[in-house]
Amino acid sequence: MPEGFIPCHGGYQKLLSYQKAEIVYDATVYFCDRFIDRHSRTRDQIVQAARSGKQNIIEGSMSSGTSKEMEIKLANVARASLEELLADYRDFLRTRGAVLWDKESKEAKFVRKLGADKDGSLCRMGL
Repeated sequence: MPEGFIPCHGGYQKLLSYQKAEIVYDATVYFCDRFIDRHSRTRDQIVQAARSGKQNIIEGSMSSGTSKEMEIKLANVARASLEELLADYRDFLRTRGAVLWDKESKEAKFVRKLGADKDGSLCRMGL
């Protein structure tokens, strides 16, 4: 089928980046519910960074039909938000004297293997 005036766009649910960002968001909300006071400004910022990562992937995907430049900008905003979130998690661990796993540790490898599950079912089941 020939492409119309505005190319196809959307379909973000099929993007691996979106699927992972959604899992990160869900896990972040769970983490904050469990470990961070509901009235804390830090909690709001952490959840917002996770949400921004996910939502900017959606916005970028939806704008891709009319502006590749906007799609790229929003992907960069998503990446920056998720990097901010990672720094928040590192700060949480550091300020509590907890261990930050090395990228090649058995724990980190286990979590990455869960993330490799195509439908995310293991992550959503809490395993």
